[in-house]
Amino acid sequence: MAQFIDMAAARSVVASASRKRRPLRRKRLGLTIARRSLVAFALACGLWTGAYAVVEPPYTLTMAVRAVEGADVRRAPVPLEAISPHLVRAVIAAEDTRFCAHSGFDREAIEQAMAERRQGRPLRGASTISQQTAKNAFLWTGGGWPRKAAEAGFTSLIELGWSKRRILEVYLNAAEWGDGVFGAEAASQARFGKSASELNAREAALLAAVLPSPNRWRLDPPGPYVASRAATIEARMAVVERDGLAACVLGKI
Repeated sequence: MAQFIDMAAARSVVASASRKRRPLRRKRLGLTIARRSLVAFALACGLWTGAYAVVEPPYTLTMAVRAVEGADVRRAPVPLEAISPHLVRAVIAAEDTRFCAHSGFDREAIEQAMAERRQGRPLRGASTISQQTAKNAFLWTGGGWPRKAAEAGFTSLIELGWSKRRILEVYLNAAEWGDGVFGAEAASQARFGKSASELNAREAALLAAVLPSPNRWRLDPPGPYVASRAATIEARMAVVERDGLAACVLGKI
């Protein structure tokens, strides 16, 4: 009888220990699945950015959104050689004068924006051309920390795997210029009736002037604000050329 009781007690102890181990096993399994999922996601993102290093992004999420909204999406990707150097200088002058110097994130601009925020001024954007390229090519337009986090990851990947020249090429072919028009070639044809390779300095400055809000600001014809902003950008373009701020794209002059 005592032996039977001892055996029953032993079985009870074993069963209790087994029950205690089950949550631990489930936890370990969950961590293993999470780690493998993260590795698979990272590999997928790496392959995705690697593909876009040589292949033009065929269609972006922003284009899909505009199409759902009813816009007639127009786009005609072209190599950087078929885009006027004036437009290269214009977007660098307007959006990111330190494009050739930073590694995807302009810490100086971020610190300045945060300082202005602490002073009670509206929080202004500090996104670089690299960040905007990551957003345009892989993500969607809009705020939110999840998108910002993903943008930071893709920005790091393209800065590691792409040349600055390739980053700007994808940027100019994916940027939105309003009314469902995407890319420099389609924008040039829609706004000026000419190829992107034929843009002069003033036209390039006008295109760059509306980039922050292409569906709100017009350039055909430009209002007073856009005209003034374009004039400022055109003046800065001369500085970009003089100081070699586009040398990583256009080469040294």
